[in-house]
Amino acid sequence: MSRIIHFVHQSADGFIHGPNGEFDWPSMGPELSAHSQGLSDSADAFLYGRVVWDLMSSYWPKAEEYSTHEHDLAFAPVWREKPKVVVSRTLTEAGWNTRVVGDVADLADIEGTLVLFGGSDLAASLTERDMIDEYQVFVHPVVLGGGKPAFREPGKRFAMKLAESRVLDTEVVLLRYRR
Repeated sequence: MSRIIHFVHQSADGFIHGPNGEFDWPSMGPELSAHSQGLSDSADAFLYGRVVWDLMSSYWPKAEEYSTHEHDLAFAPVWREKPKVVVSRTLTEAGWNTRVVGDVADLADIEGTLVLFGGSDLAASLTERDMIDEYQVFVHPVVLGGGKPAFREPGKRFAMKLAESRVLDTEVVLLRYRR
């Protein structure tokens, strides 16, 4: 059985992207980058829904062509090498060391720690099935005024335990919860 960690950036008003789909606002300072890199290194695989997969697979294979940011340059080779899993009913295959599964139930057969990056639709499906073990929510100092909410209605009420809270790079708040 896999262990799933949901890693999500959100605005102060609770959105994962702005009204026009923009995701140019997360502040990746050295502390947040180090935390992200440590989590990425400890993961057995990265987990995505199809929409986030499309974004990630269009950027990270050639990130060095698009960016000179230290975080991007460090993460790009990790992303290319790390096993990845995409949950999709429409995608049949994907490159870059990626396994496609058609249903979230198929994740139960995968061993190790999976880190879900973003993806509020997939996160909601996993939450409804009690499949997320830990939530790492990074609240950034920006108000987007609309967009896609970080958390869809999970369909039920459940309690979580605060495992950690801290400020990274003097501006981003990490809230880490366990189920």
